[in-house]
This record gives sequence, structure tokens and C-alpha cells, in this order.
Amino acid sequence: MPTTLTAFADVTTSDSALRRFLHGLPGVDAVGLEARAASLGTRSIKTTAKAYAIDLAISMIDLTTLEGADTPGKVRALSAKAVNPDPTDRTTPMTAAVCVYPDMVATAKAALNGADVKVASVATAFPAGRAALPVKLADTRDAVAAGADEIDMVIDRGAFLAGRYLDTYELIKAVKEACVRPDGTAARLKVIFETGELSTYDNIRRASWIGMLAGADFIKTSTGKVGVNATPANTLLMLEAVRDFKAQTGIQIGVKPAGGIRTTKDAIKFLVLVNETAGEDWLSNHWFRFGASSLLNDLLMQRQKLSTGRYSGPDYVTVD
Repeated sequence: MPTTLTAFADVTTSDSALRRFLHGLPGVDAVGLEARAASLGTRSIKTTAKAYAIDLAISMIDLTTLEGADTPGKVRALSAKAVNPDPTDRTTPMTAAVCVYPDMVATAKAALNGADVKVASVATAFPAGRAALPVKLADTRDAVAAGADEIDMVIDRGAFLAGRYLDTYELIKAVKEACVRPDGTAARLKVIFETGELSTYDNIRRASWIGMLAGADFIKTSTGKVGVNATPANTLLMLEAVRDFKAQTGIQIGVKPAGGIRTTKDAIKFLVLVNETAGEDWLSNHWFRFGASSLLNDLLMQRQKLSTGRYSGPDYVTVD
């Protein structure tokens, strides 16, 4: 299949054209969506399959610290944990990335010292996104210049909810361009919708399509800073969107649920959603991530239990 957006070339030529396209998308059956997400969440994964799922989930984590009290020492410790999550078992996979604020990118990059762990940075006035465009682009360029491999941006939810869809599209495009380095390589772009503030499933579907049309490498549910973050239903909806987008364009887009995913049981439910909705092509950390800070510890404890037959408890993992 050709990899092209030609079929959608006219969709983004004007705000009215984009609005017609987005409001012409099929409406979301909320009851059906939630029922399917709940049904898939009841799948039982045991023994060898569970061990595989745990290792896969560990390898998909963007190990995150996004607090005002972050220090270089905390970021270095988190980076060390990303590379070697369980010092008692060197077969434990590395996490996919360490996610930090832009001013901590250089610290994380140095601490990782060439390890196969990406440095992701939030940008564009995260988490609210309330800043002028030049500020958002400078935020992005600073993070990329410091060595960020990936940028997690936030959309202007106010603009989106006011129906200014083309402004939302143009913002994503501008940030995508700011991710390009002088040598022509680029940081991958994750676009955060803050699904908990978008009010409806129809809005989440529309935001997903705006992000994909604008060049997002990933679409992401949440900042983790609001009351409602990643849920099985909103993640299922976004997985359907990337599946359909690939079917129509040949372009594969990743998905990142973030916020509120804390247990191994939760993570496995999401992996089942991925497999049953988008398919095996998305079952790698190149196309699916968990934005999390506490999830890793529970995965490590469950992994130790499968290995030793004993539940070690939280005292046997580091507190981040």
C-alpha cells in the first residue's frame, strides 16, 4: 500500500473543510465502546503469556518524572532505573524512555550514557499549553537541542473546544517542524489531547484525526495532571483511529495512554486492547507506550513473583 496523505490533501486547506471532514466522521457509540473495552479487559492471561506480557509492558514504559521538585539527582536515579530496572535480575528489559521537563533533558541524556533508552521531553508549555506560539516552539527547540529523542506536546484544548480545528492542526504542524534538527534528523512527536478535558468520545476521535493528519508520530491520551486520564475506552477509541488511518494511508501512528495506569493487571488489559484492536504490528515500544511513574514497580514485583514463586513486596524495589 502506498504511504501517502494525498487523499486528505483538501481536508486541511481551510477551517471549514477540516470541520466538514471531522464532523463527517462516524459518531462514536459510547455504550458499545465502553462495553467492548470492558469485555476485552476480562481476558485472562497466565503463566508464559503473562511473563511475556510483563516484559513487553516494561519495555514500553516512558518512565516519567514531571514535578516542580525534580532535581538532577532524581533524574539521574530514574535514568539508572530505566537502564537497569531490577538490579537483582539483569534479564529485566530496559524501559523505552525517560520522560522529563526540557531543563532536565541534558541531565537524563548524560546519565543514560548511550544506553538504548530514549529521552522524551514534554514541551509547548506543558501541561496547560497556555502560552503564545513562539514560546511553545522555543520550548520544543530547546528540548531538541538539549538532546531529546522525543517530544510530548500538548494541544490547545481551548482552541479545539471552541471549534478552531485548523488552529489546532497548524500548531501540531509547527511543533513537528520544530522537532527537526539542523542535520535533518528529527525527534519523534507525541501529541497529547488531554482526553479528560475533551468531554466526548466524538471529540477524542476528531482530535485523533487532527493529530494524525498534522504529522504526529504518536497520539497520547493525557498529561497525567487532570482528574481523568487514560481509560480503556478512550485508548480503544484512539487505537481504532490509528488502525483506520493506516488502512487508508499506509502510515502507522503510535498510541500512548498516560496517567492512572499503576498495576500489572491494568497494563495487561491495555496490551489486550492493542492486540485485539490495532493488531500485532503495534505490540512494540516503537508504536505503543505507557506514560507512567509507579507502574514499573508493580510490574517488577509481579515479575519477581513469577520467577521465584514469592511476592517480594514494595520494599524490594526502589521508590522513585
